[in-house]
Amino acid sequence: MDIRPLSDTYSVSPQIEPEDIAAIKAAGYTTVICNRPDAEIPPELQADAMRALVEGAGMGFVLNPVIGGALTQENVDAQRNAIDEASGPVLAYCASGNRSSIVWALANAGRKPTDDLIAAGAQYGYQLAQFRELIDRLAKG
Repeated sequence: MDIRPLSDTYSVSPQIEPEDIAAIKAAGYTTVICNRPDAEIPPELQADAMRALVEGAGMGFVLNPVIGGALTQENVDAQRNAIDEASGPVLAYCASGNRSSIVWALANAGRKPTDDLIAAGAQYGYQLAQFRELIDRLAKG
């Protein structure tokens, strides 16, 4: 497991495994967001299986599948709502953490400076600069 903090309350990770759940809980995360569509992964890692494990460990689980190249405003709104409703730090995962970083940056448009959002992802190699115009547009409402 490779947890990459983008802020004090939000981190991203590549695909988590069932054996990672206890460490995620021990690290203080209260909510796990799955940004990975079930069609990309084997049954033992699909949302229903992971939800049962995460919730069984006492954390919240949110399914917000982001299809590569097909991010929607509904994805952005769902991510923002999940972050806002979390009772503590959030861990979001997808295949590499990239989609989870993009949807986080878009969900935080207008809440944090665009440069800060881009820099948070860049430290882990996530290329958020290509979304600058969209982040700025969303920030204006």
